[in-house]
Amino acid sequence: MDDKETLRVGAAVRRRRRALALTLAAVAERSGLSVPFLSQVENERARPSMRSLQRVADALGTTAVELLDAADSARTVDVVRAADHARQPAAGMRPLVRGEHQMHADEFTGEHDARRELVLRNDSLLYVADGSVEVEAEGRAYRLDRGDTLYMSGGVRHRWRATGPAARVVVVAVTERIEAT
Repeated sequence: MDDKETLRVGAAVRRRRRALALTLAAVAERSGLSVPFLSQVENERARPSMRSLQRVADALGTTAVELLDAADSARTVDVVRAADHARQPAAGMRPLVRGEHQMHADEFTGEHDARRELVLRNDSLLYVADGSVEVEAEGRAYRLDRGDTLYMSGGVRHRWRATGPAARVVVVAVTERIEAT
């Protein structure tokens, strides 16, 4: 690993804490650090000093070195193969990005009808790869065909439905939680 590479130790802290079935409050009490600070560490919004990391490690019954070894790289390259259908959470929907990142991307295939209205906190983009889609956003109706995109800023009330079995739609959205890098 490059010496200049930033590590995301927060995920390692969270995994260890959850494996021990500890709450943030319990780790805070054991380490002498605050719950808000520990939450920021776990969500990669704060980087602990080595002294603070050692206090967290002690509270989790491990060492700072072990937490750093279990840390995620800030640089990520991950390929999701089209053949990876075994992990589909719902029929007709396939995640295009694995893990927790600053964006979500999902592919929807076949007929899809989001009867309920959605409001995402952050920006999103809907791209029609095949077929056509009807979207209602902020009271206006849109028909999107192959190759069309629809961008929505956060807070836009919307619903969409694929109009046939040949439809393939990619939805990309900024996550609810944005990490500083």
